[in-house]
Amino acid sequence: MFALFQRKPDPISDRARQLEGEIRKLEREIEKLSARIGDVSSSPRVRSTVRPHGTAPEPARHEPVFEDVDFNATAAAGDSADTPEHFNDLGVRKYDLPAALRRIKTQLLGGHTGNPKLINYLASGSIHGLRPLRYERRVARYRFVVTTLFLLLALYGLFAALWRL
Repeated sequence: MFALFQRKPDPISDRARQLEGEIRKLEREIEKLSARIGDVSSSPRVRSTVRPHGTAPEPARHEPVFEDVDFNATAAAGDSADTPEHFNDLGVRKYDLPAALRRIKTQLLGGHTGNPKLINYLASGSIHGLRPLRYERRVARYRFVVTTLFLLLALYGLFAALWRL
C-alpha cells in the first residue's frame, strides 16, 4: 500500500554505484603496484640505443593551424535571403509560407539532433551538475498538473460565485 509513495529503483544509479566501486578497487590496485614498482628500483634496467646516454628528447612543438577563409563567399551565402525577389513593391519583406511551415514542423516534431551522443548524456544525467531528462520531465509534468488543478479550482470558484448572484 505504501509502495505507491516510494521511489522506483534507478538502474542507471545502481550501475553507476557498481562502476564506482570497481574504479575504487582498480585505483587501490594501481597504488599497490606503483608502490611495488617504486620499491624495486627507480632507474630503468634497459637503456635505449636510439639516443646517446644522458640526452633527453626535445618536446614536440605543435603549431596552430590556420585556414584561409573567404569572407566574400560566406557573406554571399548569407545574402541569398535578402534579394529583391524577397521584397514587395513597398519594400516590405514577403511572407515565405513554405519556410514558415517547415519551421513549425521542426518545432513540433523536434527536428534532427545535431549531436546524438550529447542527447544521450543529457537523458541519462551523465554530465555532472545537470539532472537527468526524466527528472526534468517529471517536474514539468507535476507542475502542469498542479497548475491545471489550481486553474480548475479557480474557475469552479468563479462559476459558483456567479451562480449565486
